[in-house]
Order: sequence, then C-alpha cells, then structure tokens
Amino acid sequence: MPYREKIAWLSLVAMTVTFGPYFALVQLGLVPAGPPPYTRQLLLYAGVVAAQLLILGLGHLWLRRQASQEARLPPDERDRAIGQRSVGAAYSVMIGGMIVVGCLLPFSASGWGIVNAALFMIVVAEMVRSALVVHGYRAQT
Repeated sequence: MPYREKIAWLSLVAMTVTFGPYFALVQLGLVPAGPPPYTRQLLLYAGVVAAQLLILGLGHLWLRRQASQEARLPPDERDRAIGQRSVGAAYSVMIGGMIVVGCLLPFSASGWGIVNAALFMIVVAEMVRSALVVHGYRAQT
C-alpha cells in the first residue's frame, strides 16, 4: 500500500473516530446549548479537534517511521493526478454544502446549528477527498 494511501486512510479513521461521535452527540441534542459565550460547545469542539490532531500526529510519526524512504519521495505524476481529482470532487461537495448552510439555514436555524452544519460539510468534504485518494490508489493496483 503506497504511503500516501496510508495517510488518506489515517485521515479517514481520525475523522470518523473524532467527528463521528461529535456530530452524533450534537444531532441527538446531548450537547446542551448554553448562553453565550457557548463555553460547553467550544470546549467540546476543541477537545474533538485536539483528539484528531493527536491521532493524526501520532499516526504520521508511526507511518513515517515504517516507510521513511517512501515518505521522503516527492509526489509523482500519479500522486498529483489522484490528488487533483480528489480535491476537485471534495471542493464541489464543500461548495454545495456551504450554499445550503449560507443560503438556506439562516431561515431555519441559528447559532450553533449553522456552525455545526458548516463544520459537518467541511468534514464530509475532507472525508470525500481522503476516500477518493484511497479509491485512486486502489483503482490503479
């Protein structure tokens, strides 16, 4: 498995493990919406981001040690093509989501509802990018 595919898998796992429970808690209404400055929501989100960064940081270190030679190689033509296709598709997903968040949600939601919808679309777009990177490498092997 190529190094960049492993990195994409790491990103998918890190986002699923951290943001999956976060959005489940938010959707189920288990995160009480307190008054401004919204300390509970901010602390929960900060904890989720810190956990994701920890998973990604440790994962990158471990993968880099396992494949130090391959990790140092610059992206080749195939890597760049896979990256361009995946970023293009992820950008479309994110723009579509942001149109919904920015144009429709202000009429039906407010505050953290809009913020969490925007965060959700960013996470979905990044997961699409990582999944398409994995698919790009799998389709060529």
